[in-house]
Amino acid sequence: MSLILGDGLYNLMKIMAITVGEMCNNSTKQNNLPLFRETTDGESSELLILQRKQDGVFLKDRIPSWFAVSGYVGLAAISTATIPSIFPPLKWYLILFLYIIAPALAFGNSYASGLTNWTVASTYGKISIFIVASFVGSDGGVIAGLASCGVIFSIVNTASDLMQDFKTGYLTQSSAKSMFVSQLIGTAMGCIISPLTFWMFWTAFDVGSPDGQFKAPFGVIYREMAILGVEGFSKLPKHCLALCCGFFVAALVINLLRDLTPANFARFIPIPMAMGLTFYMGAYLAIDMFVGTVILFVWERMNRKDAEDYAGAVASGLICGDGIWTVPSAILSIFRVDPPICMYFRPSLSR
Repeated sequence: MSLILGDGLYNLMKIMAITVGEMCNNSTKQNNLPLFRETTDGESSELLILQRKQDGVFLKDRIPSWFAVSGYVGLAAISTATIPSIFPPLKWYLILFLYIIAPALAFGNSYASGLTNWTVASTYGKISIFIVASFVGSDGGVIAGLASCGVIFSIVNTASDLMQDFKTGYLTQSSAKSMFVSQLIGTAMGCIISPLTFWMFWTAFDVGSPDGQFKAPFGVIYREMAILGVEGFSKLPKHCLALCCGFFVAALVINLLRDLTPANFARFIPIPMAMGLTFYMGAYLAIDMFVGTVILFVWERMNRKDAEDYAGAVASGLICGDGIWTVPSAILSIFRVDPPICMYFRPSLSR
């Protein structure tokens, strides 16, 4: 997770520096600069025409910056005023602090989601659990930490989903304002349907019971995290904090090397965000990505043209096949059919 945080923070600072530099550059203030360079190649010309169409449809209906900032400030004000009445241990100044740091975390999650198609919003929520729970202490720290996780998770995850939707809208030449209005309608419906659904499950089933149908194991895990946060960093595993700081600095250094190294060598330097996600998701994803990378590498050496044309279709087929396999896997598990190879770990008999 430290690699992901470091990578997201570095790229956020990089984009802010580039933006400030461009704003200070007088040449960028001209309104009639060409967006694309004219080429004589037929295929490149078609791509440029398509990009012009996408920009013409999507960018002309872009949402004004003042509207986005005003909406965020308004939502922050509403949350700061109402959430303490629901969760008293989570004070208003803590909610304000969460809303101040949330945009940076949302950027990191959106960047990671665009790079790897995987969101780590829950991990940012876990970070808020440790920070808020340790600050509040034993008097309500667990409730405050869990509530802060909900605040951060909703902001970061929504930002990532919205950016993914906007990317799809750009590729499909859809109106940005129409997409945003659709998101607002769906969110308004969710504010009504989700609580009613939860209330229905809460009244019909014994949610959270270890012996019930809906055990809610993640609820137990997050509660234990909040308890650990209340007890402080001293309760973390040995060298845990040192490893987090080390990998955070390593992510910054690796990104700096990628920017300072010539392009011929920089392409061999790994991306910390992709590295961190494979650690976070586990070995099954890392192995799949490694095997897919090797196949693509060999394919490009054998026939680069076919690899560029069909790599996306082949990857999509493999991903769909891997997902569909869960159905026969569940059926085999029901009939007690075990795999030919099984690995498990258990405590040693001699201690």
